[in-house]
Amino acid sequence: MRKPPAKTKPNLEMDHEEERDDAIIGRAVRWSLVALMIGSVGFAVMAYFLNRAEIEPQAEETEFELLEQRLTPLAQPPEVHFVDITDEAGIRFQHENGAYGDKLLPETMGGGCAFLDFDADGDQDILFVNSCRWSWDQREPSRPATMALYRNDGGCQFTDVTAAVGLDVTFYGMGAAVADYDNDGDSDIFISAVGPNHLFRNDSGQFVEVSDTAGVAGEKNEWSSSCCWFDFNNDGRLDLFVCNYIRWTKELDLSQDFRLVGVGRAYGPPMAFGGTFPYLYRNEGGGRFTDVSAAAGIQITNPSTGRPMAKSMGVAPIDLDRDGWLDLVVANDTVQNFLLQNRRDGTFEEVGALAGIAFDAAGNARGGMGIDAACYRNDQTLAVAIGNYSNEMTAFYCAAESPLQFVDTAIANGLGPATRLELTFGLFFFDYDLDGRLDLLAANGHLEEEINRVQASQHYRQPPQLFWNCGPDSATEFVAVSRDRCGEEFHRELVGRGAAFADIDEDGDSDVLLMQAGGRARLLRNEQHLGHHWVRLQLIGRSCTRDAIGAWIEVHVGDAVYRRQVMPTRSYLSQCELPVTVGIGKANRVDKVVVDWPDGLKQELTEVETDCLTRVEQPEGRERS
Repeated sequence: MRKPPAKTKPNLEMDHEEERDDAIIGRAVRWSLVALMIGSVGFAVMAYFLNRAEIEPQAEETEFELLEQRLTPLAQPPEVHFVDITDEAGIRFQHENGAYGDKLLPETMGGGCAFLDFDADGDQDILFVNSCRWSWDQREPSRPATMALYRNDGGCQFTDVTAAVGLDVTFYGMGAAVADYDNDGDSDIFISAVGPNHLFRNDSGQFVEVSDTAGVAGEKNEWSSSCCWFDFNNDGRLDLFVCNYIRWTKELDLSQDFRLVGVGRAYGPPMAFGGTFPYLYRNEGGGRFTDVSAAAGIQITNPSTGRPMAKSMGVAPIDLDRDGWLDLVVANDTVQNFLLQNRRDGTFEEVGALAGIAFDAAGNARGGMGIDAACYRNDQTLAVAIGNYSNEMTAFYCAAESPLQFVDTAIANGLGPATRLELTFGLFFFDYDLDGRLDLLAANGHLEEEINRVQASQHYRQPPQLFWNCGPDSATEFVAVSRDRCGEEFHRELVGRGAAFADIDEDGDSDVLLMQAGGRARLLRNEQHLGHHWVRLQLIGRSCTRDAIGAWIEVHVGDAVYRRQVMPTRSYLSQCELPVTVGIGKANRVDKVVVDWPDGLKQELTEVETDCLTRVEQPEGRERS
């Protein structure tokens, strides 16, 4: 049975809500009418102003005030032209890389060179390092490729004396290091190679190979690259450091199907090959060396795998911590760079990451090639420049405050954006305009001849680059030098690899040698006529090594101090001249020259002539053992 409906009260609340709703609706209608009227008036006003006749505004004079310029304009490089004198000088060298179609990686990497005075006549001769055809190459036989030594006959004329001096030897060469390792007064030659390396002792202008007896040939299955002579234990005898690149064989290379999309077989990247260890040979005297690589602590392994880490392409010996003992900065390809700090007890400690020199600013390893180090600001500020792969900026590690705390300043100093696209191999500091500030040169060139078909921004042949150092007070410290400022011939495209400088015509300015992979070398004469003066010094050691490699020179001119190191090892696979040229700009005299010899002795010279070569012998003291 259903329950009866409950009794209810009258719905007064509902009546009141209905009244409120009616009031709200009434107000809304009234406000809508008001809004409509306002809108109509506004529309009429707008129509009036849009359709009225235009009234010419009255011009009103105001006082014009110039704003203060806040940005320093880029300085303009001086006009210094480089002229290609390769043919005129009698140089016919053509690099042979052995390429026959299989695209084996060493074919892309060779092309070292060196300036040296092999006959001790006071001028700079030229050594070209050559590779050769592969032993399995089935093409029609040709004349075997050899290295080439050109004697400087003066007046920018050179003569090929390779066969006459005993250097017409065929092997797959890469780089060169030249020095008087036996302190007998003439320059000896070490050549790195794919396979055994080669040491040629200079006996009064005739060369004798002593690789095996000296103990520096290395392993037959190694691929060596850049190399340097330096005295790591300060015993007065030059030791030898040799970079090794990757674990490579023809079979391993061909077993991997490296390809460019739409092109075909390509040269393989270093990531596809294992790392290896460099060599360090201690000079025992008497023409013999001992391999101390393991004991010296330079065999760096990957902490994750325990395998060799290094894939070394370039090396710069320099005393970074200013303790009188040479350290080593090693440029590695696709793995971190090394800073091998000399512990002064015959060993080295790798501190690249701690010093800020191992990676880029984002913590990435780059494709390091050529390298150089210098005091480029004419103070205690050290910089290490490293040329990198395409789409990677040239590194410019700068240590201004602490000698072992580097920061990559490439973007801030103008190098970064200008070097991002190029693939840079050769790289060195030099003062091309003799204004006292060290400038920078880069030799560029890609690996793949067909690279432009897959990357529009890339080209196989690339022009070299010259960067003028305009000083720390400018908007950027380095400015790229345009064609109209250094000459069309300087900017001609090439497959750049090794690069070096020397004063070949004894006019005080530095001339440039550029190598190509599989192409002709180019000799560029510096033709600057700025009226700048210079000091040129050649040191002869007694208690240190005869070449005084590693010595520091300070040239004092008023408040300016120009600091340079005696270090021919620079760039990629190459070596520059041993004498040191210091530009002093418009000054025509120097106050003093201070030589800090490698064994700690200091020598001060107060009467050094400008615009000529001065030979400086180390004072009498402890003789070399």
